[in-house]
Amino acid sequence: MTDALPAEHDLARQLIQCPSVTPAEAGTLDLLSEYMTGLGFDITRLAFGEGKDRVDNLFARRGDSAPHFCFAGHSDVVPTGSVDAWQTAPFAAAIVDDHMIGRGAVDMKGAIACFAAALSGWLEQHADFSGSISMLITCDEEGPAIHGTKPMVAWLNDTGQMPDAVLVGEPTNPDQLGDVIKHGRRGSLTCQLTVHGEQGHVAYPHLADNPIHRLLKMLAPLESGVLDKGNDTFDPSTVAITSIDTGNPANNVIPATTHATFNIRFGTVQSAEKLEQMLRAHFDSVGGNYQAEFRLSAEPFVTPKGHFTDLVSNAVHMMTGRTPALSTSGGTSDARFFAPYTDVVEFGLVGKTMHKIDEAVALSDLTKLTRIYQQILSAYFDVSA
Repeated sequence: MTDALPAEHDLARQLIQCPSVTPAEAGTLDLLSEYMTGLGFDITRLAFGEGKDRVDNLFARRGDSAPHFCFAGHSDVVPTGSVDAWQTAPFAAAIVDDHMIGRGAVDMKGAIACFAAALSGWLEQHADFSGSISMLITCDEEGPAIHGTKPMVAWLNDTGQMPDAVLVGEPTNPDQLGDVIKHGRRGSLTCQLTVHGEQGHVAYPHLADNPIHRLLKMLAPLESGVLDKGNDTFDPSTVAITSIDTGNPANNVIPATTHATFNIRFGTVQSAEKLEQMLRAHFDSVGGNYQAEFRLSAEPFVTPKGHFTDLVSNAVHMMTGRTPALSTSGGTSDARFFAPYTDVVEFGLVGKTMHKIDEAVALSDLTKLTRIYQQILSAYFDVSA
């Protein structure tokens, strides 16, 4: 660690410099293992999947009694895009105008650095705390999310190590630190719809069966993009048609087959089963030969407002002066894998630049987030900050 940078800045720099494009570990877990071992944590490294699908995961724990608090996140990142489009090399972690630039700066290596730095500073004052603290880091969140947090949570459950509360460090804030805590997420259901007809000449449509006409009728209820009115916790369920394709290069041929893909993001007003039944009934009413393949990647979940959400909100307010909104907006996250077992919320950095060219985090936000995490620890374990 250099003398020139605070712990959270230096850790963020070192993590960003690891080119951990999903699912590569690229040294991130080695770095964290060494750092957390130095803080007195027991380290477990588990890998799931084989070959190119193999994912490395880390679980670090200090203490063996209740209550058990866990920081969770991912060290894998999305690809950089055009390297030449970046103002600095995407894995250099250069500091420009009091911002650290690099892939993963806000999503979410910066928050992981704040996890570790917060623990380091907090444990100096509270080494004899009563309970357990852990950190779970995967390299699979930006990928299929099959061999990362999902099997790690199953392992925690099987080994009797499920935390009593989990904070995931996703970049939840749209504009400034303290804007938003995510206490739930919508579900995600994707459908690949294939409609079959009979190929023919466009001048003789009565001798063919144009599948595109039926496909458009099948998609008609989705045209508005909104499926319900939502409820007090979730925004209205939405649908986006992402692909319509016939693969037909000829303008004088009616195709035999056409395809469409759409994705539904839904709250607790709906369920995956209810949505699929409704859509299949509509497809059947249109008629003809079709196949609809539905894939559920996430159920909606919510951690009810209560002691844990209040605790995190109060810590954010104490350190930023802002009262964060509780939200269930946005895409899916690994918090969904903890939700069936324990209370889970998300709070991290400002997400304006996540997945973008020149992803960057303000150095001041790294320092503030570290202090917020320390205050959360103090409040959770009921000790003075």
